[in-house]
Amino acid sequence: MSYIFVGLGNPGEEYTDTRHNTGRIILEAFAKKNDCTEWKADMKLKSLACTGKVGKEKVTLLMPETFMNNSGNAVRPLVTSAKKAETLVVIHDDLDLPIGRFKISFGKNSGGHRGVESIIKAVKTINFIRLRIGISKANAKGVVKKPQGEEAVGEYILAKFKKPELEELKNVAKRAGDALALIVTDGKETAMGEYNKA
Repeated sequence: MSYIFVGLGNPGEEYTDTRHNTGRIILEAFAKKNDCTEWKADMKLKSLACTGKVGKEKVTLLMPETFMNNSGNAVRPLVTSAKKAETLVVIHDDLDLPIGRFKISFGKNSGGHRGVESIIKAVKTINFIRLRIGISKANAKGVVKKPQGEEAVGEYILAKFKKPELEELKNVAKRAGDALALIVTDGKETAMGEYNKA
């Protein structure tokens, strides 16, 4: 089974290291670790694309260049059936999780994430895998402190990570990369059992 990994974010220098680009940050780290080919612009997929291998399985990696709200346009040409959608793994930022945590989901709605909404519309199903990477601050007890109101959320997700947060994200990227590899080698249920415990 050939998997498609999609790291959500916005193209352009000004969005580098912003919270909303977490999906791209995680995918780039995965590409480096797994000796993927060089990133190349793919006009048909409106993405930067590269390929790699996990075990014996080929994986296609995409970073849409469409801006977040139109991420589905990048995925649509590759995901042409419900069966193919099950090989799609979308990596994105998640305000419901604190920095340092991630969760694997399958068959869930967008949770208000516009990039995910765009993909659901494009592939006409919610039955794909999501790797949700936490970007929210949390108090000492681990309770998430999300920004309130659309404007505050917009400002927060488009702001750059602070240095300690980026360091935390590097640690997450390693574990998230292992989770992605486990999805390919052993399936999503095994990966969920292993990584959704915490």
